[in-house]
Amino acid sequence: MTVQNITVVLDALKAALTEEQVTINETVRELHGKDESYHALQLPDIVVFPESTQQVSQIMKISNEFKVPVVPFGLGSSLEGHVIPVNGGITIDFSLMNKVLEVKEHDFLVKVQPGVTRTQLNKELKKYGLFFSVDPGADATLGGMVATNASGTTSVKYGVMRDQVRDLEVVLADGMVIHTGNLAAKSSSGLHLNGLFTGSEGTLGCFTEMTLRVYGIPEHVSAARASFPSVNDAVEAVVSILQAGIPVARVELVDEPSIKQVNLYSETNYKEKPTLFLEFHGNEAGLKQDVEFMNEIVLGHGCQEIQFETDTASRNKLWEARHNLAYAFIHGYPGKKMMVTDVCLPISELAGAVAHARENLESMDLIGGIVGHVGDGNFHILLMMDMNEAEEVAKAGEFNERIVLYALERGGTCTGEHGVGIGKQKYQQQEHGDALRVMEKIKQALDPHNLLNPNKNVKAEKKEAF
Repeated sequence: MTVQNITVVLDALKAALTEEQVTINETVRELHGKDESYHALQLPDIVVFPESTQQVSQIMKISNEFKVPVVPFGLGSSLEGHVIPVNGGITIDFSLMNKVLEVKEHDFLVKVQPGVTRTQLNKELKKYGLFFSVDPGADATLGGMVATNASGTTSVKYGVMRDQVRDLEVVLADGMVIHTGNLAAKSSSGLHLNGLFTGSEGTLGCFTEMTLRVYGIPEHVSAARASFPSVNDAVEAVVSILQAGIPVARVELVDEPSIKQVNLYSETNYKEKPTLFLEFHGNEAGLKQDVEFMNEIVLGHGCQEIQFETDTASRNKLWEARHNLAYAFIHGYPGKKMMVTDVCLPISELAGAVAHARENLESMDLIGGIVGHVGDGNFHILLMMDMNEAEEVAKAGEFNERIVLYALERGGTCTGEHGVGIGKQKYQQQEHGDALRVMEKIKQALDPHNLLNPNKNVKAEKKEAF
C-alpha cells in the first residue's frame, strides 16, 4: 500500500472502530509479521483489534471497498507461515474477542469467540466436569485451531478439529455474516459448510464465533511409557493395539535422538530407545482390562521396558516432556532455527516412512528428531538448521520435499495438521489434481478480489466465479 492509501484506509478504520483499536506502530506490526515457522518476516501495513462481529464486518467492508488484503491473526503459533501478510494490508488480531460465550453442558457444546485459548477454555469447562479434546501442544487460540484444522495427541480417540465443529459464525470478504451449521448432532440439509470453512486458513472468511463439541472428563486416566528395540517394533505395536480395539486416547512415538533431548531438557532419565507415550481414558474397571491387554501386546512386539503412570503429577510430567520436545531441541542447538515437517500416511505405511526419514537425516548429515501421533499415521521431524548457511537451508528444504513426496506416493498428505500456508502450497497440485481447480473456484466465488489471506493455502489469481 502507498502512504496515501494507508492514510485513507487508516481513517476509515478509525471511524468504524476506535483510534485505540487501530495501529501502525512498527513494533506491533513486527509481532504480526511472523509466526513460529522459518518463513521470512513480512509486515502488515495496519493492525486492528476488533471487539465484536459487527466490527469485523466493518473491517471487511473497508477491505472490500479499498481492495486491501486482510489476514486473520490468533497467537501466531502456526508453523507454515499462515499469518504472514505476504501482500501487506490489514492484520486482524482477535485477542480482544476472547470470551467463552455459553456452555451448554447438557448438549456437550460450548460457544466461544476466536481469541479464546485452549487452556482458557478447559479451565472454564472444568467447572462443568467437561473438557475440550483437541490438544496441538501449543496453547493456540480456538480460531486458529479451526482455521488450520488442528489436531495433536488426542486425535486417535476424539478426532481432529473438524470433528468438533458444530457451527461457525463467519464474516465473508464483503462483510456478510453467515452461520455454517446449527446445534443439532447431525444434519442432511444443504452442503457441509462446517467442513469447508474448517481448515481454510483464513482464505474464505473470518471466524467470529464457534460452537464446538466438548466431552465429559474421564473417570480414570492411565498413562504409560514403553521402550522398543526399533521404531518398526513400536509402530507395529500401535497397529496391533488399534486392531485389538483398545480405546487408546493418546499414542505418541518419540525416537531415540528425541528421547536424549527430552532427558537433557526435562531432567528425566527415560531409556534412550524408540518410545511410545500412551494414555487411556475410561472407567477404572474397564481401563484395568484395556491396560492389561495393551501390556501383553507391546511385550509381544519386543517392548524392553514399560512404566505406568496413574497419578496426575507423573502423567503431567510425561506429557510435558513430550510437548516440550521442540523447545528441548531449540535449547540443545542454540543459534539454529527449527523446521517442523508434517506428513500423514496410511498407518500401514508409517513404519517405512519413519525409517525413510531417519535414513535421509543421516545420509544428508542433518540434525533432527522424529515424533509422531502414530495412532493416526501423522509424524513430524524436528529439523534444526542454521538460517545463515544457505547450503544447510537448501539441504533442509530438499529433505522436507523427500518426506512429502514419499507420503504422497503412498496415498498420504503433505500436511496432517499444520496446514498449507506458504510452505506446503507447492504440493497442492500433486496431492489434489483436478480437485484443486474446484477449490480455486470456491475461493474465487467467496473472495472474488482475492483479499482474504491471499497467496496462502489455495491461490485464486483470477476474478471469475462459477
